[in-house]
Amino acid sequence: MKTGRQIWIKLKKDAGIPLPSGYWGWQMLPVLFSFAVSCQNAPERQVPDTRPNILLLVADDLGYSDLGSFGGEIPTPNLDRLAASGVRFSRFHTAPMCAPTRAMLLSGNDNHIAGVGRQAAQFDVFGYEGYLTDRVATVPELLRESGYATMMAGKWHLGGFPEANPRAKGFDRSFVLLEGVGNHFNNAGIFGDGSESHYTENGRTAQWPAGQYSTDFYTEKLLGYLEENHGTGKPFFAYAAFTAPHWPLQVASAHWKKFEPDYRDGYEALRKRRLAGLKREGLIAADSSLPLFHPDIPAWDSLTAEEKERETRKMAIYAGMVENLDLNIGRILEYLESTGEFENTLILFLSDNGAAGEDYFSNPEIRPYINSYYSDDTDRMGEPDSFISYGPPWAEAATGPFRYFKGYTTRGGILAPLIVSGPGVTSLNAIAPAITTVMDIAPTLFSAGGISYPKKWKGSEVYPLRGASLWPVLTDAAESPHPDDYVFAMEHAQYGMVQKGRWKIANTQRPLNRSRFELYDLGTDPGEQHDLKDEAPEIFSEMMDAWEDYAREVRLQLPE
Repeated sequence: MKTGRQIWIKLKKDAGIPLPSGYWGWQMLPVLFSFAVSCQNAPERQVPDTRPNILLLVADDLGYSDLGSFGGEIPTPNLDRLAASGVRFSRFHTAPMCAPTRAMLLSGNDNHIAGVGRQAAQFDVFGYEGYLTDRVATVPELLRESGYATMMAGKWHLGGFPEANPRAKGFDRSFVLLEGVGNHFNNAGIFGDGSESHYTENGRTAQWPAGQYSTDFYTEKLLGYLEENHGTGKPFFAYAAFTAPHWPLQVASAHWKKFEPDYRDGYEALRKRRLAGLKREGLIAADSSLPLFHPDIPAWDSLTAEEKERETRKMAIYAGMVENLDLNIGRILEYLESTGEFENTLILFLSDNGAAGEDYFSNPEIRPYINSYYSDDTDRMGEPDSFISYGPPWAEAATGPFRYFKGYTTRGGILAPLIVSGPGVTSLNAIAPAITTVMDIAPTLFSAGGISYPKKWKGSEVYPLRGASLWPVLTDAAESPHPDDYVFAMEHAQYGMVQKGRWKIANTQRPLNRSRFELYDLGTDPGEQHDLKDEAPEIFSEMMDAWEDYAREVRLQLPE
């Protein structure tokens, strides 16, 4: 052990403190010695990490125009507040279904490169593994390695086995639904002979607490994880992957009964109001018009009184789920304000695809299961034992001037709301019309955390990011994160698309082949109504060349 004089000499050398002199100086040496020893033995003081916290909020199947700040009538004051203090992206593209979107979101890469070329399918084939592969380094992995506390609550849908669990992909804390859909009130499975949904917490099997509502419970979990981290000096990456407002449409009646009067005039009337709302908010051009309805949608006036009542209630319950979602997001924002962390938290909110057009009442394969394990009685709608979805009519009301809905690579299926707000965002209450994609989120978060994407991860080479950081747009440094010749291509379940500038090719029929692609000029035809491939064959050929390049790069498998 060092003597007091040796310690003091070290203090003199390290801190410039002079040696004691005179009688009283040396009489004080024992006291100074005790002080020096305590300094030597004291734990090293932790310097707080001043990088921003990151809060990623994802809604499931939320429509493009559902939020008040995106022209909707449903009360969403908390999300509207974020929009007013940040940037709304009016041409933000996702995948047409949730699992590929989540793979792109957490990787910054194409869904095939990440490993989720097809939702709910796992094959030992490049691009179709059904989970996040080691070809990519995930957002939570890199943030955690750099010192962030990482946590999530909600829907995972990126692999159900241990090596694919959030615990193995970078999350310190997590409570997740492994499948893509679950009952909002209990553990009852949605598909498959009365099976149960599967949950894990921190990688271990967990049970859903019966009676808890999904959005409320996921919020509670995330708040608990945030409280655990509070005071540690570590910034956090919190991912709230809500399962609302995904079907089955379920929520307490206190949230939805008040909305029934708003929808009694039907989905055609709502569609017109949403179009007007989008124009009012400046998210679409003033001369935008509505495309034709999907051919399977009946006219509202052709429905019976009973059918109108059922349809009205579906939409009212959906609106109640969205209101409840906004209220819970408000709880998270309130917590951050109470802890003094709000001002240093970058917040991103998005939906994972276009509005959901699934109609399981009309599906002959699934309807028998619904009848066996769930009720579809009008009086039971919204209850835990009720299974309903709102189908194509209301979905197309939510997509406004864009064609079709979830599942398609037309704009109605892949345009979603995105709001970014928080430290560093200097463009306030702004609308960004640039073409952006869900692959741009990861580079944005890496930039916020001061992280460089690696060339190797876990001992293997990884594919470079396909997305680009949104910070130039968020700070008014540029109108777009991408160059003028940027090409965005996408494929899922044999629906494909390529967009370059104002031109786009896409198909709405399967199987996917060259003859089924159509060419649209989005500058004059945002609703993708007029196929121009015969009128502009050179442009169509150029776009098809881009498609072939993309297909080779991601090793597309057709037919799947």
